[in-house]
Amino acid sequence: MTWLDISGKPIAIHGGSVIQEGDTFFWYGENKERTTGKDDIWHWGVKCYSSKDLYHWEDRGVIIAPEPEDRSSPLHPARMMDRPHIVFNAKTRKYVCWIKVMGETAQTRSVLTADSLLGPYELVRRDQLPLGMSAGDFDLVVDSITGRGTMVFERVHSDMICADLTDDYTDFTGHHSAHFPRPGVPSVREAPAHFHRQGKHYLLTSGTTHYFPNPSEAAVAENIHGPWTELGDLHPTDVTRTSFNSQISSVFKHPGKRDLYIAIADRWLTLEGAEFESGELSARVWSIFEKAFAVPKQELSDEDKQLAHTLFAAVDTSKSGHVWLPLRFDGDRPRIEWRSEWSLEEFE
Repeated sequence: MTWLDISGKPIAIHGGSVIQEGDTFFWYGENKERTTGKDDIWHWGVKCYSSKDLYHWEDRGVIIAPEPEDRSSPLHPARMMDRPHIVFNAKTRKYVCWIKVMGETAQTRSVLTADSLLGPYELVRRDQLPLGMSAGDFDLVVDSITGRGTMVFERVHSDMICADLTDDYTDFTGHHSAHFPRPGVPSVREAPAHFHRQGKHYLLTSGTTHYFPNPSEAAVAENIHGPWTELGDLHPTDVTRTSFNSQISSVFKHPGKRDLYIAIADRWLTLEGAEFESGELSARVWSIFEKAFAVPKQELSDEDKQLAHTLFAAVDTSKSGHVWLPLRFDGDRPRIEWRSEWSLEEFE
């Protein structure tokens, strides 16, 4: 089912997060309204919606506009900007937004600031390699006690980096740590989503299989710089091994509920059929990525080549959907179970 805003139009943001101000929730993310896969429009800026109850969302428009006239700008629609993250800096009284931009040779960061969550935003740093690293998907973490800012990001096709930010959250101090080393695609972790619970840090991540979904994993630590304890599959009851056909983008705690954490995810592809429902398709896709990115590369069968071509074909993300599901906890271990419908009223 497509989630509509209060005007009846599909909610058009992805890689999204929720931030609260007073009694209002703001859901923001990359604007995919014009990203049909038929041209080079990857995004149309950063868009935002607001709600008082998390059910009904009002379109607040594009809060960070694209810059279609400047091809060198990190906000040009053809440059692959995604997964914006916004945090508030209590010292500077500024909203700080970091964006990731994928390039042919590296993935960079740019930073914007604003006096209001809804903008206008000013570009203050552009095309930066964090600590000299090509940096993929990321999350921003602000310690509620110390105010320290940290970026958690994928060092592309390698491991996960936790890097402390400067006091104004617009640069790096240099202090960082590395975690979850993997040999490469598809097992390297991406799409990190961080949250705090009962004094512990949690990190949810996905594997790397382009737009095709894969099993998400969870990890927990006493300190954001680790050591991290890996907790395994976040969706253990999902026989399709696709995280219920979704990729988590963020997690937030409901402020009015005792222990309700909500995972926000993107459903990039429409998948159905017996092969998908059995998990066979997920296993084949994982195998294709392992072979394609092996060193040296392994030869694919004609059948797998056809599937690989389909996987990397243009995707119409303007039609992609959203999945919001509550987390439950077995001790320290978070789990997500499928709920076709659920309500906030179920939780204390």
